[in-house]
Amino acid sequence: MSYLILIRHGQSTWNLDKRFTGWVDVDLTENGKLEAKKAGDLIKSQNIEVDYYYSSFQLRAINTLKLVQESLNYKKNFIRAWQLNERHYGALTGLSKVEMIERLGEEKVHQFRRSWDLKPDPLDKQSPFHPSNIDVYKNVPAENIPDTESLKDTFVRVTNYYKSEIRNNLNNGNILISAHGNSLRALCKYLFKLDKIQISNLEIPTGNPLLIKIDEDQKIESCRYLDQDRAKDLVVF
Repeated sequence: MSYLILIRHGQSTWNLDKRFTGWVDVDLTENGKLEAKKAGDLIKSQNIEVDYYYSSFQLRAINTLKLVQESLNYKKNFIRAWQLNERHYGALTGLSKVEMIERLGEEKVHQFRRSWDLKPDPLDKQSPFHPSNIDVYKNVPAENIPDTESLKDTFVRVTNYYKSEIRNNLNNGNILISAHGNSLRALCKYLFKLDKIQISNLEIPTGNPLLIKIDEDQKIESCRYLDQDRAKDLVVF
C-alpha cells in the first residue's frame, strides 16, 4: 500500500487578480504561502513519510512544495516536470476573467475554462507571456511548447508523464505532486475514471492536500482532502 498526495499550489498573484495564468510564471501571495505551510502541517499530522516529490516547472508550484517540505522538516530533492504545468490558455493568457465575462458572456468563458476539447485561439509567439519567451522553458524542446491547449491536451501530456515516470514509483514508496488546477484535474480524470461531465464539475482547491491510498495492484482504496472544512462544498469523486 502507498499514498499519492496531490496539492494544487497556494493562491498565486494572478489567482488573486482573477487572470488567466497558464504557463506564465507568477509567484504565491502571502495567503498562498500560508496555504502551503498549512498543507505541510496537515501532511505531517498523518505521519506519512514522502519518498518522491514532483512539481511542475512553475514557480508557484515549486515554492508551494518547498514550503510543504519546510513544514515536514524534510528537504528532499524533487523532480520538476513541465508536463505537470497548468493548462496553456492561449490568447486568454494574462486577461482578466471578469473582463472576459463582460465581453463574451459567462457561458462562453465557462466553456473555455471547463470544456473537454475546446481551446482558445493560439497565443502570439511574440507575446512576453508565450513560454518560448520565458527563461524557465529555454531547455524544453520547441515542439513540446504549446500555443494553446484544451483540457484534453493537458490530460494527454499529464497522464503520459504519470504513466511513464511516476506511477511505478508507487511500488516503492509514497509520492507527493505539487501542480495546478487543470493538470491535477486531468490526473484525477485518469485516476478516478471520470467522464467529461464529471471532470467539468470537478473543483481542485488551492493548498488542500488530496490524500489517495493505493493498493499493491494500483487500485484506489480511498481518497480524502486533509482539510475537510474546505472540502465539504466541493465535488469529490
